[in-house]
Amino acid sequence: MQGDKLMIGTRWIVAICGLSLIAVLFVPMWRIDLNAPQYPEGLSLAIHANGIRGNVDIINGLNHYIGMKTLHDKDFPEFTILPWCIGFFIGFFLLVALLNKKKWFYTAFFLFVAFGVIAMVDFWRWEYNYGHDLNPTAAIIVPGMAYQPPLIGYKQLLNFAAYSIPDMGGWIFIGCGALLLLCVFFEWRNGIKSKKRNPAAALLLLPLFFLSSCTTGPEPIKTGADNCAFCKMTISDPRFGAEIVTHTGKTFKFDDIHCMVSYYDAMDKSIKKTSTVYLTDFCGNNSLIQTDKCILLLSKDFKCPMDGHIAAFSNEDSMERIRQTYPGEKTELTLNR
Repeated sequence: MQGDKLMIGTRWIVAICGLSLIAVLFVPMWRIDLNAPQYPEGLSLAIHANGIRGNVDIINGLNHYIGMKTLHDKDFPEFTILPWCIGFFIGFFLLVALLNKKKWFYTAFFLFVAFGVIAMVDFWRWEYNYGHDLNPTAAIIVPGMAYQPPLIGYKQLLNFAAYSIPDMGGWIFIGCGALLLLCVFFEWRNGIKSKKRNPAAALLLLPLFFLSSCTTGPEPIKTGADNCAFCKMTISDPRFGAEIVTHTGKTFKFDDIHCMVSYYDAMDKSIKKTSTVYLTDFCGNNSLIQTDKCILLLSKDFKCPMDGHIAAFSNEDSMERIRQTYPGEKTELTLNR
């Protein structure tokens, strides 16, 4: 029956969702980041479909002192089951696109949603047991304290700030769910009638979604609210600020280029290679611009927060205009990568 057929846009989206899930088998699905003063670059756990990666050994060593269980892939049956579940949905979605039947599409959608809910409940259960089932003979015991990481978002655990967020694989799952829900809406709206118009425009959402989720850029520096990652002073003058953005989107803000350079020099080389450095434009709205697009002016007359005496400009004209008030020389910024 024609009324049981899927719209062409729906079939394409279902097929693309199936193919995109292949990537989930190879990229991290979720991440837990831990930041503390003694670990300025942070520690992280990257949860893949078949195991845990990241700073597992370091975190296991720290958790030993507070009585938390160590993390080992073999202790989680989910890492054996999960790749098969993902493979099932890859095949099922492609089969739905091939069969072109609404009943199979709705079945696939509801199974996918149910799988997502069950997975999050299981993840919360694992975090709860991990944070509450503590060794009573641990070296450090804080009465009444539990160490359950947040399911999603931020939580303070002793001197560690814990962040739990989806990683690339998780965003692919979320994107597929959102696109399938959009298809359900269009199929419902059109009912059993066959129409030429279809939600093909929704296909554009998939690449846009992945581009937006994987793109990292600078965050605006909030004067009077943000603190310098190096000297810890509150950023009070937006004209001399700087920012480092890692490939994962983590940002480090600075009140002076001098602070940024000092912090950058101490960073791990592997992080430097994948990070982008931005400087605040001295003029205009103090927007952040990449270092390779900046023109720098060194002037002893600049009243910089940490006596860096360097200001950045987006163009030569702006720099020359300011040099009339703040005499100085053009300079270059050399970062040791």
